[in-house]
Amino acid sequence: EVDLEERLHELDLRSDSDIPDVPPPTDSTPEILKRALSGLSARWKNWWIRGILSLAMISGFFLIIYLGSFMLMLLVLSIQVKCYHEIITIGYRVYHSYDLPWFRSLSWYFLLCVNYFFYGETVADYFATFVQRREQLQFLIRYHRFISFALYLTGFCMFVLSLVKKHYRLQFYMFAWTHVTLLITVTQSHLVIQNLFEGMIWFLVPISSVICNDITAYIFGFFFGRTPLIKLSPKKTWEGFIGGFFSTVIFGFIFSYFLAQHQYFVCPVEYNSETNRFVTECEPSELFQMKKYSVPPLLQAVLGWETVNMYPFQMHSFALSTFASLIGPFGGFFASGFKRAFKIKDFADTIPGHGGIMDRFDCQYLMATFVHVYITSFIRGPNPSKLLKQLLILQPEQQLSVYKTLKSHLVEKGILQPSLRG
Repeated sequence: EVDLEERLHELDLRSDSDIPDVPPPTDSTPEILKRALSGLSARWKNWWIRGILSLAMISGFFLIIYLGSFMLMLLVLSIQVKCYHEIITIGYRVYHSYDLPWFRSLSWYFLLCVNYFFYGETVADYFATFVQRREQLQFLIRYHRFISFALYLTGFCMFVLSLVKKHYRLQFYMFAWTHVTLLITVTQSHLVIQNLFEGMIWFLVPISSVICNDITAYIFGFFFGRTPLIKLSPKKTWEGFIGGFFSTVIFGFIFSYFLAQHQYFVCPVEYNSETNRFVTECEPSELFQMKKYSVPPLLQAVLGWETVNMYPFQMHSFALSTFASLIGPFGGFFASGFKRAFKIKDFADTIPGHGGIMDRFDCQYLMATFVHVYITSFIRGPNPSKLLKQLLILQPEQQLSVYKTLKSHLVEKGILQPSLRG
């Protein structure tokens, strides 16, 4: 026991220098860009590469928005899988765990199990009417959580059976690494999709605010940056941080005004079982109806306006933009600390000038959690449409019981006359 305690003490005293080196990512910049920018300095070459690839990604993002909600869900799922792959691959390299029995297969098995659980919950919650019409799906939905737990237990038992003498600690390192990665990627991407179902505007404004903050902070820091912001990211400056904040708040306010005018962006995403497609048609809620607001006296002298017309959602955009600017970057700082801990520059080399997919979405996952909490705390109320879908799944006698209870309640409230026959 004494030897074991001494050994654990030695492990606690290990410095970051004991972490094995990870091979640096290769340069994936297309040759045509390399030749076109060959005469520029490294600083300006990186500027142009990042700019060109950013415009390409933004253009692709707009195309996917045009294609609809289902394509956005597939995009979120694809990004989740790629981010998971990048983080897990770092674990393989750092701990030299390629030769561990079953472990690569188990890592992907756990990803499938967790996705099966979360997406099954989404199907049961939002597509209840569709499931009710398909007998082969009713069993899967009824026992969904039990099936999910059984699948996870299978992977857990396989992990225990795969334990090899002299590799126990390494295997448990990777087991924990896998589960933390699942928590970061799968759980957060599921919240992104939950936000999307509330209305595309709850998906687009937060994500666009983070992107805007990332771009404008980089631009302000590139041209005006002088004062270092945080040691974890030496290139981050106070000038970029402050410039990014004001730019993002203004962008969020204007972008929200544009989106709030269109049903396509503000209506909750629902599945129409008759047409077998997602629809975004509704009577916009009060959040997306123009209202007149009084301008505070202090601002009246500056602006010269006593009242202003705006959508209530634009007020919420301030909260979203502020979080994206002040707290969102800490997701990037966290990722920077992670990369420094394992002596890597980027998570991968998927996107030239940007690094891996995870390098671009490290702030988005933190933002997704905030938006979900914000909606459930300040926005979402009882949803009659969702409640009706759940009632339609009940057996006829259960529906009749609910009807009688509701009728008695309405009679007591004086909304219905006691003589009304059911």
